[in-house]
Amino acid sequence: MFLREATSRHLVEVLDLHELMDPHRPELGGRYHWGEDMPEPETFSKSSLLFPSGELLPRCWCDPHYRDHELPR
Repeated sequence: MFLREATSRHLVEVLDLHELMDPHRPELGGRYHWGEDMPEPETFSKSSLLFPSGELLPRCWCDPHYRDHELPR
């Protein structure tokens, strides 16, 4: 799966989809997608990544407390 880095607008190949969808992991492993040679994997913050269309990542992938407001108090 490819995402876009918000600041540089470069495509990033996500290496492990489980890291991407795990809300308890603020970072994931990936590599830039450019040139003919495969670059070395790097660590990317989920907050700096977007879908290629420009949409933000789903909150349930980034925030482990996204449904806390639904818990009875």
